[in-house]
Amino acid sequence: MKHLVRSLIFLFTIIGISQEIKSPSEFLGYELGTQFTRHHEVVDYYEYLAKTSADRVQLVEYGKTNERRPLLLAYVSSASNMQNLESIREEHLKSTTGESNASKAIVWLSYNVHGNESVSTEASMKTIYELLTNKSSYLENTIVIIDPCINPDGRDRYVNWYNQYKNTPNNVDPNSKEHVEGWLNGRSNHYMFDLNRDWAWLTQVESEQRLKVYNKWLPHVHVDFHEQGVNSPYYFAPAAEPFHEVITDFQRDFQVTIGKNHAKYFDANGWLYFTKEVFDLFYPSYGDTYPTYNGAIGMTYEQGGSGRAGLGIITRIGDTLTLKDRIAHHFTTGISTVEVSANNAAKLNTEFKKFYQNKAYKYKSYVLNGNKGAISTLENLLNKHEIDYGRASNGTAKGFHYKTGKTGSIRTSDKTLVVSTNQPKGTLVKVLFEPHAKLTDSLTYDITAWSLPYAYGLDAIASENLVNKDASWQDNTEYGIVKPKAYAHVSTWNSMKDARFLAALLQEKIRVRYAAAPFAIKGSQFNRGSLIIINGDNQNKHDFQKKLNVIAKKHRKELVATTTGFVDSGKDFGSSSVQMVPEAKIAVLSGGPTSTLRFGEIWHFFEQQLHYPLAVLNADYIKRIDLSKYNILILPEGRGYERFFDAKTMKNVKEWVNNGGKLIAMGSAISGISGEKGFAIKEKKIEKDSTGSFVQTYEKIQREQVKDAITGAIFKTKVDNTHPLAFGYGNNYHTLKLGNSAYNYLDKGTVVYLENSTVPVTGFAGSEAQKKVENTLIFGVENHGQGQVIYMVDNPLFRGFWENGKLFFANALFMVN
Repeated sequence: MKHLVRSLIFLFTIIGISQEIKSPSEFLGYELGTQFTRHHEVVDYYEYLAKTSADRVQLVEYGKTNERRPLLLAYVSSASNMQNLESIREEHLKSTTGESNASKAIVWLSYNVHGNESVSTEASMKTIYELLTNKSSYLENTIVIIDPCINPDGRDRYVNWYNQYKNTPNNVDPNSKEHVEGWLNGRSNHYMFDLNRDWAWLTQVESEQRLKVYNKWLPHVHVDFHEQGVNSPYYFAPAAEPFHEVITDFQRDFQVTIGKNHAKYFDANGWLYFTKEVFDLFYPSYGDTYPTYNGAIGMTYEQGGSGRAGLGIITRIGDTLTLKDRIAHHFTTGISTVEVSANNAAKLNTEFKKFYQNKAYKYKSYVLNGNKGAISTLENLLNKHEIDYGRASNGTAKGFHYKTGKTGSIRTSDKTLVVSTNQPKGTLVKVLFEPHAKLTDSLTYDITAWSLPYAYGLDAIASENLVNKDASWQDNTEYGIVKPKAYAHVSTWNSMKDARFLAALLQEKIRVRYAAAPFAIKGSQFNRGSLIIINGDNQNKHDFQKKLNVIAKKHRKELVATTTGFVDSGKDFGSSSVQMVPEAKIAVLSGGPTSTLRFGEIWHFFEQQLHYPLAVLNADYIKRIDLSKYNILILPEGRGYERFFDAKTMKNVKEWVNNGGKLIAMGSAISGISGEKGFAIKEKKIEKDSTGSFVQTYEKIQREQVKDAITGAIFKTKVDNTHPLAFGYGNNYHTLKLGNSAYNYLDKGTVVYLENSTVPVTGFAGSEAQKKVENTLIFGVENHGQGQVIYMVDNPLFRGFWENGKLFFANALFMVN
C-alpha cells in the first residue's frame, strides 16, 4: 500500500510539473520540427526553463562568438543536486588525483557543432524538457550539462539562408534550391573553421571558451550530436577502428553498453542504424576523442540529414525524411545516454578514477628546445589545456630524438621546456606529444599524425625517464628598451611572434629593413631575415621611438641597439643585401573555386594571428577588378580553378604578375594556373604498374586504393634556407602532407622539397603515394617578369595548428620580393 501511495504521489508530481513547464512547441508557438528555431529563440526557451525551474536548471553564458551570439550551458539535475552543484563538481574532480568519494554521473551533451547540422539544437530543447518532466528520475544521481548550440554563428547562417530560400510549404524535391546551400554554407563558424576539428588546437574563440568550462567538469560521458548525408541511417557508438591505444577497455565496453540501449529503442521503432563503421577514435581534436583522452566515454551520434535535408527531403530509396524524424532520433539517443549513465553512476565514477591513476607509458617526459616564440606559443596552448610543464636545468636529455628519428640526446638549460606524463593530464600529453601514434587500421576518418614537437618545429627528445622540471621558472627578460641615440635596432626573425611584430610596425607606417645574409654586430649573430629598424629611415615619423618601444614590449621582442651600421661580419646596413620590407597590399580570392575551410584558414591567419589587413575578393566579381591596386593575391586551395582560369583570366593574371604582382597559389589551386597557358610548374606524372592481375574482389578495392593515399602524414623535407621564402628556418622542415598531389622541382626557386626518402616520419602514406611524392616540390618560387608566383603544395596554415609552417607564409608576404 505504501509503495502504491508513493507511486501515485510521484505520478501526480510528474503531471504537475508537465503542466507547469511549457514544451518547446508551446513556448515557441509552432510544433517543433515544422520550422527551424533561430538562436535567439533557443536562448529564450532555455532562459524560460531556468526561470520556471530555477531549482533544477542553471543557465550560464560561458562566452560569445565572433558575431557576438551567446554561448550557453544548461546544468540540469534534481533540486537537491543543484543545491550542492559546486560541492559535487569539486568532489568529482578529486577523482583525477584518486581522493574522491563522488557518486553522481556527469553527462555532457553537445549540440550543433556544425551549424547546418541543424536538427541538433532542436533536439536539445525536446531533451531538456523531457528530463525536467517525464524522465526527471534520471536526474537523481546525474548532472546533465547541455550545450544547446556550440556554433551559433554557423547555425543562424544556415537557418536564415533556409528561411530565405525555402518553398512554402517546403518542397521535398532534393533538387529544389532549399536543399542546395551556396559556397558560404552554415557548417563552419564565422571564420569558416570546422569546430569539430579544433578541440585540441583551440584556434577558435568558441573552442577556447568552451574548454575553460569543460576542464572544470571533465564529465564521465560526452556526446557530440551530428548529421551526415541524407541517405545514411543513424550512427551511434560503438566507434569504428582505429581506436587509439590509450583508450581503456572500460571506455570501449561502455560504448557497447550505451549502443545496445540505443538499439533497443531503435529496434522497437523500426529505425535503421549502424555502429562500428566510419567514425573512429584516433585524431585527438574531435568532440568524441578529446573527451575520451580526458577520461570520458566520448561518442559521436550521426543522424542523416545535414544542410540538404531542410524540413523534409526525398531520400534515395523514395522515403521522406523530415525534421521531425531527425529530432526524434537525436532525442532518443540523448535520453538513452542519460538513462544508461544514471543506471551506471557508481561504475562510471570507479572507472573514471582508474583512468587518472598514473600509467606506465613508455615515454615519461618530453624535452623541447627551440626559439622563444615557438616555446612561448606552445606554453600558451598547454595552459589552455591545464597541462603542467616546467623548465629544465643545465644538463643532457636522452631518448628518442625527433629530428633524427633515432636514439639521441640534446643539451638542456632553463630555456628547455619539459612536459611529463606524470600528471593528471598525462594521457592527453602522450597523445599530443608522442612521436608515433600507433595505428591499427589505415582506413581512417582524418589525419594520422599531429605530434606537437613537429608541428611547432622544436628540437625534442621523448625520454623514458622522468626529467626534473622547475614549474616556478619565470621569464625576466626586459623587452623593448629603445635607445634614442641608437643608429638602429635589430631583432630576430624565426617565429610568428616576429611576424606579428613586423606586421604591427608596418601598420604604424614604421619603415623596416631585413637582412638577406647573416651578419654579426655588437657581439651578436643574426641570421637571414633579421629585422633592422634604422632611425634615419623613420626620422620623419612622429613618436617613432615611443611607438617602437610600445610595439616591442607588446610582442615581447628583444631589441639590440647599435650605434653604427658598420657590422662585425657580413653585410653593412647600407648594402643591397639589406632591403626595405615593401608595403603589402594583400587580397585573397573567396567563393567559387575556393574551399571554405582553406579560405577560412587564410582569413583567420590575417585577422586573428598576424593582425594585418586583407581584402576579400569574391570570384563572382574579381574579374572586373583592377588588380593593380594589390601587389599580393592569394589563391586558397579548392576545386574548379581550371574552369575559373579561362584564357582571358589567365592572360590578365600573368600580366599582373609580370608587372610586379605576387601570386600565392596553395594546394590544388596550383593545377588551375599550370599547363600550356599558365605558369611553368608541372604536375608529376607516374606510370602505373600494369603487371599482374586486374581482377580484384569488391571488398579488396578499397584496401587497394589506400596504397595511393596519404592520410595526414608528417614528412621530413630539405630546405634551402638561403632563399627568402625560408628565412628563419634550418636545413629541414617537417611538413604535414594531406594527399598525394605532386609537382616536379622548379628549374629555379625550389625551396622546400622531398628527395628519394619518402617514408613518413609518422602517420600513414600508401606505398604508391610514397613513390609519387619522391623528388617533388613542397614550397617554391617562380620569377615571372617583375613578379613572382609562390607555390605551396602543402598547406602551412592547416587548421591553424601547424605552427612551424606559418613563417613560410609570412615570408611569402614580406620577404620574397
